[in-house]
Amino acid sequence: MRRKYKILLGITFFLIVLCLIIYLAVTFIPKARVNNYKEIDKIKGYDYVLEDRDTSVLQENFHKLKEVLTSSSIDYKLYAEYLCKLFIIDLFTMDNKDSKYDIGGTEYVYPEVLENYELNVTDTLYKYLESKQNSKRDKYPIVSKIDLLSIEEGSYTYNKNEYKSYIVNLEWDYEEDLGYYNKGEVTVIEKDNHLYVVSFKGVE
Repeated sequence: MRRKYKILLGITFFLIVLCLIIYLAVTFIPKARVNNYKEIDKIKGYDYVLEDRDTSVLQENFHKLKEVLTSSSIDYKLYAEYLCKLFIIDLFTMDNKDSKYDIGGTEYVYPEVLENYELNVTDTLYKYLESKQNSKRDKYPIVSKIDLLSIEEGSYTYNKNEYKSYIVNLEWDYEEDLGYYNKGEVTVIEKDNHLYVVSFKGVE
């Protein structure tokens, strides 16, 4: 009888600890988004989505990309240009992000490097980005304008596979200069008729 009591006590204790762990995980693990944003446009056949929180400059370039991708013949240089512009605008417009875990540009990144990209951004560019729930949150950058400097075709090797690539150099402005990058080089690869960002280098 005493043995059964000990077993029941052990199981009860284990369940209590398990419930406590689940509660703490649900309560304190950071969530990528605080708010649910409304989808206002998307491009059929692609994972590119426009939300109501996106800035006017992002919306303008999204519509240009949509025109390129819905035309009868896709111009891949234009595709690369607008994809990279959207990537930069979304990444460096941090003011509309919910927290450091709400990372911009993810929908344009090659899936096999996405996890590494998110970890890198969280530990560097977004490291000190405070939650929107913080009423005393600092000011964060908003990209107000972006221009293409150059675009070159090339090749890119990943996991011993070679892909056609585009190296895109861009320059951008902010509503207020807070000391972030304003020039950079983005490399995209072509796979299955889609383009994906695989590399970004900021230029001081």
